[in-house]
Amino acid sequence: MQGYLAYGFGDDKFKYGISGKWLVDKKSRFIISGGKRRDIEQLGISLTATTDVLGRSIASSSVFTVGSNDRLTNIDLTTFNLELEPVTNLRIGVGGSYRTLSSALPDAFSLDYIDPSAPTGISSEINQFDLSTILIYTPGKKTIGNGVERRDVNDNYSTLFLSYTNGVKNFLDSDFDYKKVQFSYTQPWQVGGLGRLLSTVETGKTFGEVPLGLLNAIPGNQTFFSVYNTFSNLDFYEFVTDTYVSAHLEHNFNGRFFSRIPFMRKWNLREIIGLRGVWGELSDENRALSAPANIPLIAPNDKIYWEYSVGVGNILKILRIDFNFRGNYLENPGARSFGVTGSFGFHF
Repeated sequence: MQGYLAYGFGDDKFKYGISGKWLVDKKSRFIISGGKRRDIEQLGISLTATTDVLGRSIASSSVFTVGSNDRLTNIDLTTFNLELEPVTNLRIGVGGSYRTLSSALPDAFSLDYIDPSAPTGISSEINQFDLSTILIYTPGKKTIGNGVERRDVNDNYSTLFLSYTNGVKNFLDSDFDYKKVQFSYTQPWQVGGLGRLLSTVETGKTFGEVPLGLLNAIPGNQTFFSVYNTFSNLDFYEFVTDTYVSAHLEHNFNGRFFSRIPFMRKWNLREIIGLRGVWGELSDENRALSAPANIPLIAPNDKIYWEYSVGVGNILKILRIDFNFRGNYLENPGARSFGVTGSFGFHF
């Protein structure tokens, strides 16, 4: 069992999340899980859907952000899932979720959509029931422990993720009928004596008409933290898509060059470079459905959006700093051409 409780001084409301997992059979790794969360979240900082009821985003928890942190969502989420591992490192999961979404700051950020059945023709709240099937394959992964949670003992394995989500309209007053397919592939590479490259490719498509709250926002990052698989110079919801392909490359030279500079050798600094890009599109039908939204609905379909970064890690053994540069779409309102992010942590 896990849980958290929080209180917001701005809206005078309590937030909470509770989750439970039960390992029914150790041999097949049959796990039953479920939970509930009511909170204010920064949705759209991850393309890949998750059923982790306690998967709170770093963006929503950040006190300091670049620009206005006002595109926040009230979320009431309930989930129930079954998971099985019939073959080592192959996990199969099926489950259902029911969520209610509404804007936490309607004057600044609207999740309104066209709804002919509403008295005004516009609805501000999304009620959605989804059924999902997930396959996760991690060849080469090694773990220890036999409990419901296991600990990884290596990080040189690849991860293949495939999910299929079916939105069911009218069940429990659910609003939309749609289908979504998503795939991601993450692979670390040891590049001889030049260090380690981490690569991720993600793609997905939504079939059917859905409003902004159910679309795929390209994951921006307005925090001061370096977060892999996000775009550090994009604002939240700067790009919104129903079809997308993205790629992230991050290479750590492990001090290959700094170690050759005499006075820097003893510092054990690490050189890190990154390159990331995304292409996506948004159908006219989905644009029209979310027409009441008070933010621009733009997709990077004219050309691939890209950015790059250079960074230094292992500063004082715990600190990493990245300098991020935006490659294009500089004409977007408020576009950030440059930014600095960092992270803390012990790495052995």
